[in-house]
Amino acid sequence: MSGSEDSVLSIESTVEETGERLDRFLARHLAPISRSRLQAIIAAGGVSIDGEVVTDQRTKVKGEAAFSVHVAPPEPAEPAGEDMALDVVYEDDDLIVIDKPAGLVVHPGAGHATGTLVNALIAHCGDSLSGIGGVRRPGIVHRLDKNTSGLLVVAKHDLAHLKLSEQFAAHGRDGKLSRAYTAVVWGRPAPVKGRVEAPIGRSKLSRTKMAVVRPGLGRAAATKYAVLETFTGVARDDLSVRAVAKTGGPGVSSEPMNVASRLTLELETGRTHQIRVHMAHIGHPLLGDDVYGSGFKTSARYLTESSRDELVALNRQALHAHGLGFEHPRTRETMTFESDLPEDMQRLIRALSEQSA
Repeated sequence: MSGSEDSVLSIESTVEETGERLDRFLARHLAPISRSRLQAIIAAGGVSIDGEVVTDQRTKVKGEAAFSVHVAPPEPAEPAGEDMALDVVYEDDDLIVIDKPAGLVVHPGAGHATGTLVNALIAHCGDSLSGIGGVRRPGIVHRLDKNTSGLLVVAKHDLAHLKLSEQFAAHGRDGKLSRAYTAVVWGRPAPVKGRVEAPIGRSKLSRTKMAVVRPGLGRAAATKYAVLETFTGVARDDLSVRAVAKTGGPGVSSEPMNVASRLTLELETGRTHQIRVHMAHIGHPLLGDDVYGSGFKTSARYLTESSRDELVALNRQALHAHGLGFEHPRTRETMTFESDLPEDMQRLIRALSEQSA
């Protein structure tokens, strides 16, 4: 479906939906199209019920009926296309899967007007873009933080956007979507396999941060994790006495400690900064996370010089979206993708493994 042609979306109502307002009914079925945009489409004669055009948004749904919604071609994109290299894992007429590097912002915003993934996709995809937000732009159905690397799927047209958005809204409860991450955290979570369930909302201390909040004040969030590998260090107060520590010298503890762990995690929900917030909440923030793990900076003294150098070189949270699975929005084929850890995380893990040897 080209971005220069009308999109025709079809819905069928059920008896249980009788009496619901037309605009509300459409907004519920056609998320992420906004209700205000649907109201404009209705007023412009873009909605028909059983073949008859309806222009009143207050029209009541009656029993089982067939609805057609004509979405006009989107306006030119607000962000400009920029010729940037993209690591394309998979692409067809409906969607594109990208392996996003750390440091790349997904969507233009405050402080990032250009140089984003959206700018790159506008240049890469041309007219084959979703216009579901009212302008021609890639259908971003999920995001990764600027400093999180890994797999992203992007819709190229409205129908693909809707179908993929439904899967992300279900968060895998329908068996269609799966998202897996690799992280390196401070310490070793106990138990080694677990599930963190805690609502997430805006922090009262900083509007740019998220936090675990009381039930009712945030949105439900759940993260599953499993420890794959644990890295040890030696507790000491002075890194210069490493040689003494190895021999168990006086005043220095030579007991090994679980200084960090490599985890695999799965999201049951998709909240902002979810993994970072949940891991910090249970006392095991991600290495390199200056926002949610700032209180653990002194833990670097339990690392070898090589590990500390690699952590400094990482210069971001140690988090990578390595696995992504979904149902293709048109063919309904199960699509699965895997991404290798980027070099910066591989080097950090190697250094941690060597100090544990």
